[in-house]
Amino acid sequence: MIRLRLLGGVALVLVAAGCSSVGDRQEAAADVAVRLLTAVEADDGEAACAVLAPDTVKSVAEDEPCPQAILDQDLPRPGKVVETSVYGQWAQVKLDDDTVFLGAFPGGWRVVAAGCTPQGSRPYQCAVEGD
Repeated sequence: MIRLRLLGGVALVLVAAGCSSVGDRQEAAADVAVRLLTAVEADDGEAACAVLAPDTVKSVAEDEPCPQAILDQDLPRPGKVVETSVYGQWAQVKLDDDTVFLGAFPGGWRVVAAGCTPQGSRPYQCAVEGD
């Protein structure tokens, strides 16, 4: 039963996402990534946490509320968007000094990981990520 509900929710997200062009989806994902980094730079923890995925909020807020905890993370300043890729319900936004990963949620794109740097053939190392 849970699996069917989950699949239904994913289908709803994909149907909603299908109504817009790939370029629109890329632009929306890049906007969310930049909003996160801009909010952190402006010391606006509320705005930064508002664009995080639920599991990412939980991970960030382990020891203190998210609005304070996100500001303590090692996130770079917002840079220029170099490349945005959308893969179904997932997106990757590469900036000058950062890579941000996002997921599609009913309310739009949400950041699942940020402050990410490539590690060669190993997975990215991220300052902020969900469990």
